[in-house]
Amino acid sequence: MPHAALAHPPRWLTASQLHPVPAAGVRDWLFNQDSLTRRLTALSHDGFSVTPLVEGWQRLRSDECSALNVAAGSQGWVREVYLRGHGQPWVFARSVAARSALEGSGLALEQLGSRSLGELLFSDRAFDRSALQACRYPAPWLPGEVRAERLWARRSCFSRGALGVLVVEVFLPEFWPAAGIEA
Repeated sequence: MPHAALAHPPRWLTASQLHPVPAAGVRDWLFNQDSLTRRLTALSHDGFSVTPLVEGWQRLRSDECSALNVAAGSQGWVREVYLRGHGQPWVFARSVAARSALEGSGLALEQLGSRSLGELLFSDRAFDRSALQACRYPAPWLPGEVRAERLWARRSCFSRGALGVLVVEVFLPEFWPAAGIEA
């Protein structure tokens, strides 16, 4: 299902641009450069799992095309998953790569299944990661069962040559109590 165009798309901001500044615990999860998969695995005491929701070729959103530096309306591979702790959806993740760069890159996103994309990206030293950015994620872009207003999200782009993989991670309400943080 294509995502609705928003009258006011989110403004993705770096840690230094974000005002008001979120609480220290929230800021740590938004801007920590380590693998989110590894951090969630540790937090859940190995009760971590990935549930694929959507995978396939779609027209990318305008903010995604801009971040990947491809033409508006470009086709891309879209993967949406829940990152779960003990079965609870803690994070909604949306990863996209432009078709023009992905084809012939050797990166088989369609074969990940219930494996973590983050683990793949962090294990390949050829990928460079852009600065993390955060925003309050638009509720219409979330799956219906977890749709809520003003959830914190972060994104960064992993690049290897011409290939860019934009990874967005939205922290769901069930996550913060599990992390012991007032969000």
